[in-house]
Parts: sequence; C-alpha cells; structure tokens
Amino acid sequence: MARGIAILGSTGSIGTQTLDVARRHPDKVKVVALAAGRRASEALAQAQEFGVRYIAFGQEPSNVEVPAGVEVAVGAQAVADLVKLPEVDVVVNALVGAAGLRASYETLRAGKVLALANKESLVVGGDLIMPLAAQVDEQRRAAGLAPAHGPAGALMPIDSEHGAIYQCLIGESAREVARLWVTASGGPFRGRSRAELSDITAAQALAHPTWNMGPKITIDSSTLMNKGLEVIEAHHLFSMPYDRISVVVQPQSAIHSMVEFSDGSVKAHLGTTDMRIPIQYALSYPERWDAPVQPLDFTALGSLEFAAPDTDTFRCLALARAAGERGGTLPCAMNAANEVAVAAFLAGEGSYLGIAECVEAVMEAHGVQAVESIDQLLEVDAWARAEARENIR
Repeated sequence: MARGIAILGSTGSIGTQTLDVARRHPDKVKVVALAAGRRASEALAQAQEFGVRYIAFGQEPSNVEVPAGVEVAVGAQAVADLVKLPEVDVVVNALVGAAGLRASYETLRAGKVLALANKESLVVGGDLIMPLAAQVDEQRRAAGLAPAHGPAGALMPIDSEHGAIYQCLIGESAREVARLWVTASGGPFRGRSRAELSDITAAQALAHPTWNMGPKITIDSSTLMNKGLEVIEAHHLFSMPYDRISVVVQPQSAIHSMVEFSDGSVKAHLGTTDMRIPIQYALSYPERWDAPVQPLDFTALGSLEFAAPDTDTFRCLALARAAGERGGTLPCAMNAANEVAVAAFLAGEGSYLGIAECVEAVMEAHGVQAVESIDQLLEVDAWARAEARENIR
C-alpha cells in the first residue's frame, strides 16, 4: 500500500527531489499535500502532475489559476493543518529556517512520521521535538507499525550525514558507540585564510563544489555553520554528548558520515552525492527500494582525503558547537542571528566574515533560559533577529 506523504517546501531543492522519488515509485508513494512559499505556479503544476488535492502557501499567491478539485489555504496555520490530514502518513519537512519548527512539532503531535530536512527543528527545538518523537515511536510499536529490529522510525533524518549515522547504528548497541564522525566537504573556500575571505561575494559562496542545495544552506556550508548545526542535530537525534561528536573534512563527499565503536571498529556510509538517496531511505525505511541514481563507482572514485576543519578561519562551526554545549535557548538565538546575517550577505548588505561576527555578538547579548515551549522559542527567535539586524557587519 502506498504511503501518503505531505511535502512542506515542495518547490525547493529537497522538495523537488522528493517528487523525483515519488515519480520513480508511484506504487509506494502517493503525494497527498504540498506546501510552498512564493512559487505558487510551480506548486500548482506539481499538484496537477501528482493529483494533489491540498496545497498551503506561506503567503497569498497572485496571478495564478487554481485547478478544479484543488483546495488552497494560506498562512502558517494552513501549513500546520496539512500534517493532520488523515491521508498523510509521512511529512517531509523541507521548509527553510526556524519556520519549520512548528510544522515538525505538529507532525509528531499528530502521530505522523517526520522525514526531517529542516535543520532548525532540532537545532532550535530539539528539547521539545525528541520527547515527542519518542512518544510516537512507542505508539508505532504498540500499533505494530514499527519494524521488528532497529528504530521505530517516527523521526527519519533526511540529511545525508544523519541518514548515514542512522544506518550505521542499526543493529548496534548505543552503549558501544564511542564517537560520531560527521563529514564535511569543506565548502568552496577550503584551505583559504581569513584574509583571503575578506572580500568574498555571494556568487562565489554559492558555488558549492559537490552538493546542489538552496542558497541559505549553500552559504551555511561555505561558512561551516552547516556542520555546526549538524553537530547539534546529531546530539539530539542520537543522544550523544558533544565531546563524542567530531567533524572531519572529506572533500570528495563520498563518505557521508561514520560511527566509531568502543572496540576501535568504524562503520562508514558511502554513496553517490545525490540527496535522493537519503530522501528515499527516509520514505522507505525499513525497506530499501531500487536506487534513484547510479551507484558509486569505486573504480573511478580515486583517493579519499581527510582533514581537520579550520575552526579559526571558519568560526561559525565553533560558535554553533558552543551554543549547543551551553544549550537552553542559546542555539535558538544563534540560529536566528545566522539566518539574518546570511540573508543580509545574500542581499549585499553584509560581509562574508561579518556573518560569524554577527552571530557571536547576538550570542554574547543573549540571556540563556531553559527551553519550555514553542512560544518561548518564537519570542527568543524574534529578539535575536532584531538584535542581529543591529549587528550586520
């Protein structure tokens, strides 16, 4: 029986690649609902192709004709309502930024499987999201929906790094895990000094060497903020202390991440650099469907390189790790500041090195609290954004 899926962020990079997986496996995946921001005509075309009845837009679309039989709603609440539809089994949350947190929260509250590509859900709200995921895991076990072996599957990470770690851990005892190794490509500026980054333009930073991603995530990858966010995610997803999570630069991006065990053994997850592989696994678990892309050719791969990240030059990684280690509402403030600084840089209003400076200034100004609710986090987010706008450099 096909799994009904809702795709939040259907016109973005992850959303369109999720639809590619649905095209390849129409007998296993039925697209039930779509949510998009501004690209209304593109979302409506997707709805027509896949026979989708429900669409939610972040803002009112203009100059578009809604096909017969399609129900359109507008606003953040409309997006949240999609996840509660009875036809939806799995929600692919590919929304960009902190806006995705409430959607993740509502997905799990509704007892649905969350296929998570929105980093901020865990970075900002991991203290709220993970207990909910544990509850849904228990519900799935009680209802006979969980596999006989391995995780129950309420929260499936779509990140290539976390998807890799997730698979390396299946069949293993958490007590025997010594370290998680999160791999990084190093981005387009690997090996450069701070002086060489002083006049970097947005166009240069958007030229990622291996992955095809949206602009915000691509900038985060170049500053290594992306890896910092992934370290925080890994801490929440796998209940791992920060001192046992390491980042290693692997420029070929063939190794998506590794798990080191107490006996010195290491499991590495390798594969083609294509996001459709982790997307498909998040939808197929515990099964494995036919490969959506050509598999990795080891005879053509050549060498694999490894290096330590340069956290002095790329300070965002160290700042994110520091926010995660301090915990509470500090990751929320850090993340909001980064979103504002990146947007300013893309708009030509701030400098590349100024991104880290802005984030650090906001972190220093924030009075950290224990995480208590979504509303509290939204207040911290709003404060941090206003503070960040005063610190664009």
